[in-house]
Amino acid sequence: MSSTDSPAKGSFIHRIIEKDLETNKYGGHVATRFPPEPNGYLHIGHAKSICLNFGIARQFNGHCNLRFDDTNPEKEDIEYTQAIQTDVEWLGFEWDKLCHASDYFEQLYQYAVELIQQGKAYVDSLSAEEISDYRGTLTSPGKDSPYRSRTIEENLDLFQRMRSGEFEDGAHILRAKIDMTSPNLVMRDPPMYRIRHTQHHHTGDAWCIYPLYDYTHCISDALEGVTHSLCTTEFEVRRPLYNWFLDNLPVPCHPQQIEFGRLNFEYTVVSKRKLAQLVDKGIVDGWDDPRMPTLSGMRRRGYTPTSIIEFSNRIGITKNDGTVEMSLLESCIRDDLNQNAPRRMAILRPLKVVIENYPDDAEETLTLANHPNRPELGERTLPFTREVYIDQTDFAENPPPKFKRLVLGGEVRLRYGYVIKCKEVVKNESGEIEKLICTYDPNTLGKKPEGRKVKGVIHWVPAHYAVNAEVRLYDRLFSIPEPSASGDFMDHINPHSLLTLNHCKLEPSLSEPLTSGVQFEREGYFCLDKGHSSKNGLVFNRTVQLRDEWEKIQKKQATLGT
Repeated sequence: MSSTDSPAKGSFIHRIIEKDLETNKYGGHVATRFPPEPNGYLHIGHAKSICLNFGIARQFNGHCNLRFDDTNPEKEDIEYTQAIQTDVEWLGFEWDKLCHASDYFEQLYQYAVELIQQGKAYVDSLSAEEISDYRGTLTSPGKDSPYRSRTIEENLDLFQRMRSGEFEDGAHILRAKIDMTSPNLVMRDPPMYRIRHTQHHHTGDAWCIYPLYDYTHCISDALEGVTHSLCTTEFEVRRPLYNWFLDNLPVPCHPQQIEFGRLNFEYTVVSKRKLAQLVDKGIVDGWDDPRMPTLSGMRRRGYTPTSIIEFSNRIGITKNDGTVEMSLLESCIRDDLNQNAPRRMAILRPLKVVIENYPDDAEETLTLANHPNRPELGERTLPFTREVYIDQTDFAENPPPKFKRLVLGGEVRLRYGYVIKCKEVVKNESGEIEKLICTYDPNTLGKKPEGRKVKGVIHWVPAHYAVNAEVRLYDRLFSIPEPSASGDFMDHINPHSLLTLNHCKLEPSLSEPLTSGVQFEREGYFCLDKGHSSKNGLVFNRTVQLRDEWEKIQKKQATLGT
């Protein structure tokens, strides 16, 4: 399956739509919509719905609208509408129309009046607590509100006065008159309108009554000519209500609601409420923190649209809810970056090496491929000088068994460069290693040394030309697979989800602007954090390690009892 396919390809949704086209159910047309509420940032779970709705429209030469389900002004903001548009465009999708549920407020109001005139809606004056008490339970029927018998004239008058702003918040609501004894609690006279004297980010002060989701969504679909209204399984119980409103109103078309399995992720949360708590309590530094499952956070961490679309394709569409391991998503980004990311050397924990027999004023220029298997990605140059930086982990005074890097009196090859031998360890007054004094074999540039075998290869950067950077190593935000399953999810924050390394030394070519992710050889895949970088210092975020180390770490911690 290619990254341009829909995750629905070959699924039960795909088969339903094909059958509808064969029977000319909607005149041979397919129309979908992606309808987020602008009360937070989109996350990886939304990506599945984006790929599904836009992908279906693309597959069947139909159209897909982006519609903001903006009926709750107290929690919604223009910041979120802008962020949502950015995320959809970043994933590579284009909407046919940009719509708001609030665009239809007048039509929704008139349809509500029509239901009142049919005797199928009424104004209720019970309190929220009383309405809850009257509703009944799963095992006991509800009972009629004493206001259910109001006349059509009374209801029309009260509803008009609700609109004009005569009543305080909570004084009345408009309810559909269906069946208080229905086994489906959703059908027990659901609310349609409530009073809210608050400013709306799109309509301003034009309204003080706002329709609820169940009433608004189906009518919005119908007004936009949506043929297949795709939603997750928690809305299955609400499908009878979706159809009831459409069946009782003269809407231009009757969309078909189809539910698919909701996506849950290990080691994270995707509830907007919980994500907002992480932001508000300072656990993360914003909605776009690279540890967040938001699309803006993933973008800042270095995830690509290709990897996210491929992930959506791999998990596919089923009728049942499922839990996905983060390793699958990480595999998608590794596959993408392994193919497309240029290679660079970066020293995250620098240790200076002085090659004492290399001339002070000498300098060589090495020409290196940007990618070992992609010559079309070009080349870069790297100076070789007398002083270089290597990583502290590539040297050991007291090496463990099978250590194949640099030791006192031992040799290693500097990647792409010469074989060097450690002659002396220089320490400061605190006993910390300050630098290594080494020698080099001038006959080993690109060659094996004669008469001896050198097994180890380590990375380096030229000291004089090295680019200073801060490198942030991100890991999973939670320490257990299901942080919401037991107790307070905040109790399971991974204390090691971020490690910041200062004074890192990078290849000089990394001072040039990057348009994509990069592989720091042996370290992982990284991206430049443009929003946090400046002329005084670059900041790189680790996107993902070269291989999945999480399971190994977890097993080790379990063994140690940590």
